[in-house]
Amino acid sequence: MTGPDLFDFQLDGATVNARPGETILQAAQRQGVQIPRLCHSDGLRPDGNCRACVVEIAGERTLAPSCCRVPTPGMQVQARSARALKSQKMVVELLLADLPTTGSKWVDGDAARPHGELSAWADTLGVTPRPALTALQRQQPAPDASHPAMLVNLDACIQCTRCVRACRETQMNDVIGLLHRGAGTQIAFDLGDAMGDSSCVGCGECVQACPTGALSAKSLVGDQRVDKTVDSVCPYCGVGCLIQYQVKDNTIVAVQGRDGPANAGRLCVKGRFGFDYVHHRQRLTKPLIRKPGVPKDGSIDARPGDWQAVFREASWDEALDLAAGGLKALRDAHGPQTLAGFGSAKGSNEEAYLFQKLVRTGFGSNNVDHCTRLCHASSVTALLEGVGSGAVSNPVNDVQHAGLILVIGSNPTANHPVAATWMKNAAARGTKIVLADPRRTELSRHAWRTLQFQPDTDVALLNALIHTVIDEGLTDPAFLRDRASNFAALKEGVAACSPEAMAAVCGVPAATLREVARAFATSKASMILWGMGVSQHVHGTDNARCLIALSAITGQIGKPGSGLHPLRGQNNVQGASDAGLIPMMFPNYQRVDNPQVHAWFEDFWGQPLSAQPGLTVVETLHKAAAPDNDPAKVRGMLVMGENPAMSDPDLNHARAGLASLQHLVVQDLFMTETAWLADVVLPASGWPEKAGTVTNTDRMLQMGRRALDAPGEAKQDLWILQQLAQRLGLAWHYPGPDSGVAAVYEEMRQALHGVIAGVPWARLDAAGSITYPCLSEADPGQPIVFTERFPTADGRVKLVPAAVTAGAEPPDADYPFALITGRQLEHWHTGSMTRRAEVLDALEPVPTASLHGSDLAALGLQPGELLTVESRRGRIQLQARRDDGTPPGTVFIPFAYAEAAANRLTHPALDPAAKIPGFKFCAVRLAPAAPGAQSAAAASV
Repeated sequence: MTGPDLFDFQLDGATVNARPGETILQAAQRQGVQIPRLCHSDGLRPDGNCRACVVEIAGERTLAPSCCRVPTPGMQVQARSARALKSQKMVVELLLADLPTTGSKWVDGDAARPHGELSAWADTLGVTPRPALTALQRQQPAPDASHPAMLVNLDACIQCTRCVRACRETQMNDVIGLLHRGAGTQIAFDLGDAMGDSSCVGCGECVQACPTGALSAKSLVGDQRVDKTVDSVCPYCGVGCLIQYQVKDNTIVAVQGRDGPANAGRLCVKGRFGFDYVHHRQRLTKPLIRKPGVPKDGSIDARPGDWQAVFREASWDEALDLAAGGLKALRDAHGPQTLAGFGSAKGSNEEAYLFQKLVRTGFGSNNVDHCTRLCHASSVTALLEGVGSGAVSNPVNDVQHAGLILVIGSNPTANHPVAATWMKNAAARGTKIVLADPRRTELSRHAWRTLQFQPDTDVALLNALIHTVIDEGLTDPAFLRDRASNFAALKEGVAACSPEAMAAVCGVPAATLREVARAFATSKASMILWGMGVSQHVHGTDNARCLIALSAITGQIGKPGSGLHPLRGQNNVQGASDAGLIPMMFPNYQRVDNPQVHAWFEDFWGQPLSAQPGLTVVETLHKAAAPDNDPAKVRGMLVMGENPAMSDPDLNHARAGLASLQHLVVQDLFMTETAWLADVVLPASGWPEKAGTVTNTDRMLQMGRRALDAPGEAKQDLWILQQLAQRLGLAWHYPGPDSGVAAVYEEMRQALHGVIAGVPWARLDAAGSITYPCLSEADPGQPIVFTERFPTADGRVKLVPAAVTAGAEPPDADYPFALITGRQLEHWHTGSMTRRAEVLDALEPVPTASLHGSDLAALGLQPGELLTVESRRGRIQLQARRDDGTPPGTVFIPFAYAEAAANRLTHPALDPAAKIPGFKFCAVRLAPAAPGAQSAAAASV
């Protein structure tokens, strides 16, 4: 006995410690005793159907499956008795005898085995199928290669059901099941459909679970031996799934999910199959300089395959001298305020930190921003105002402790698929999900209540919930007394917002609003998760203020399963914001106009700094388009890994601003729409080609490691930034591998000492993931915050009332539809990465507009026919898609397609507090495309 919760039992004559509830197999595995298993996989529910793991238990007549059996004190178990071994060998022999003699070569150490784990166990047990058994092989089913990413070879299937459990119980996609009965039983997709025709979402969980190669990645068909495996982090959404790259000949051939704190081995289609963008033929591999006399025309779409007509190749010295020299000349001639920089939430923390430092110390202004301005700026503004921190209070998988989960303005099954699995898992255990969104998305299938409210009426709906809690005496009096302020103003602000009054505004029945408010207030713990459907409005800050108030007045914050969680859209939105890519904030959200903070950073960086808050993304492009006599006109820009020519609202105006710049420097992987307008293009590094840290939506610092060498002459972004800094007169020197990333991190850690003082590079490198705040090296990190006080001046949450206001551009007789933009499962951000990933582009190759069936009928359109969508700013053409979850009078368009850029339509009106555009609501009109139209081509109005 080594602890009060452990007890002893006997395994093969040796004393083994067991923990309450663990199985014989788990206890044996902890002790290093290997028992054959095929249907068992860590993380999946034990099933006990293969019988390869049977053991002999003293006093029992039959052998027992060790994966399902729980030991008891004093139990005597034999895993290697003659009887147990005979049965184990028999099971393995019978299964192996029924499979073809060839298959994909699964690698275990240095040996390649044709049927994966089954062949490996056969080798371990010394089993070779007898000819008498192999002669009885079943008739082998034909392979199914219909899916772009995965190959189905049911001739290698042993019906262990690991794929079924992975699909139905882990990812909860309910695609894979068992068809027929008895000897005719087989694994099936939906009702026996081909995999490519089924409702499969391509997460690949089944491939990772399969022990024999019956389900495999097409990229690993054949000999699966690789040169190396490298542990890293997924480069896509903010969930921060840990991954393992499998590399052969400096090429990523596959990605596996690792058992990380955010994903527990799970991945989505992007994380598993969206890796080959770094090998795309359009990668930039040499510096490029715009040819003399070639004009910049924002109305012309980028032609990545035809860059030679616009640019010429250059050496790195020439390109860097021109890039930095042009910026320096504009700074010296017109002043620091005429330069700006757009950083990236797709790179590392170190890159974000160094970029904002370059702008502030090299350019001399605070005109630095990144895409969080277009994603969650309003959430951060409201959170800083209300709770004193822009980060989440609880991690996503804390939903397992919740009694109710409110998901609002988010489509997590498409945008954060692995996070969605935790929500679906919780619902299966009895947690109530309330989905609030204008669209009825896939998560509604798991929801207790779906609040399908009218677009742009978030504040009305939320105020009705707050009103009900107050009106029915459901507040938490102790929390309000001890931990909140300004309750009287909030109460007065929602006095007229009864559910009965707001039902007519938001379109949700008053009885349903009251029911949801009661359930939220009275559950053991209620957690709110939201996305850009909340933040991307001109009243986005008010939306988030309402969420803070709802959580606070019910006391649903500061404990497990509760709190506030804005789901971050990109892999490092949280980290890039923490690192200071914000025009009015130094690192760790310290105001640039705070004298004490300003003085600290001047001393820390050894440079004079501007105390004037800088321009945001949209404001910068407005100033770029300003007349030449404007002294604050932005004349030069550096853009790292961002694509404002696709991501900004009212693209015609945004592209005109970019085209008017006297000097634009872009460092990126591809000839993006923004790079097309550049004077100098610097070929940068993809995520697998560098080392660095990122911070996920859970406030978790995670380590990414280099798996590849960059192609051609492409360079790591940290190297590029340091070269530019030196040419701008800064004496930067960060020694060490991977462009000095560890040295940059350690400097950043000093700037962020208030949250990551206890996480030196060596500790993070060893641990892989650490949650902040973490203020000492003995601190394990704090996944849940605000447990006793808030980081505000008085330690209380400030409740801020929000008035019900209309959007900037409601539908009218001329433009009768409401446009909602967003992401889709297979594509991400502006598409520069995912549309260059072969599998992802094969799954969703063309832009679509989703409409309710009644609207399609009224327009005389069939799904797949071309549709024109027009706003007061632009017009695009794309395929119609029927989606009855999209309400009548509304159209949903993904924004990842350059040939039908949704942001040609959106308006530039801003939230007054956060300066975020209202992407999620504007007026459009629809019409069938002109006769004879063949493709989705964008056109300016």
